[in-house]
Amino acid sequence: MKLDHPHIIIEGGVQFCLGVPKENYVQYDFDKMLIYLEAKGKLLFGKKFRIYKEDREVLYKLCCYFIKDKASCDKFSIDINKGILLTGPVGCGKTSLMRLLKHMVPHFRPYEVIPTRNIVFGFNNIGYRIIEQYGDHQFYCFDDLGVEPTGRYFGKDCNVMGEILLSRYDLFLKHRVKTHATTNLNADELEDRYGNRVRSRMRELFNLVAFDKGSGDKRK
Repeated sequence: MKLDHPHIIIEGGVQFCLGVPKENYVQYDFDKMLIYLEAKGKLLFGKKFRIYKEDREVLYKLCCYFIKDKASCDKFSIDINKGILLTGPVGCGKTSLMRLLKHMVPHFRPYEVIPTRNIVFGFNNIGYRIIEQYGDHQFYCFDDLGVEPTGRYFGKDCNVMGEILLSRYDLFLKHRVKTHATTNLNADELEDRYGNRVRSRMRELFNLVAFDKGSGDKRK
């Protein structure tokens, strides 16, 4: 992997060229990016992984975001300085894509994908230190936002992810620390889960990228 040539990635002894270097930028090729993503996906998730034709529109938006193609992102009203909230039905591939896409841009700061239920389980064991832990300057993708259980520590309930999102919002304002997330819930359901205050912060924290409501379950 040559970080001085970010458009060239080597996986399993195979070289993938994702674009053409220009004077001070790389002109990426979407079809070549898809070839790489499918190959890397098979390495990460098994030979059955594939890129689906019906997902190309969502993938194009995500690819433009991750390579920081500002001109294309502007057309989709995507702010490259904010995080991604990737929504869609159960099993449509949200988590796999968020685990996968960061490998396409090894020259940019990576993020860690964390299931929200694991965070709540941690809260139930050690309490509010978990919320403080995610108030750091690392980049995270919170997976399955909104379906995690309510936290409970020493008999007191806590909306753990709601508190963490408020902390991440403050970090974003002060230090441009990015937060990503995946969710099966729509905007109204997220507001019911976290309240209006958190929902309004989420609008500033995230770009919304959505799979079609009819996207099938790829795990079947």
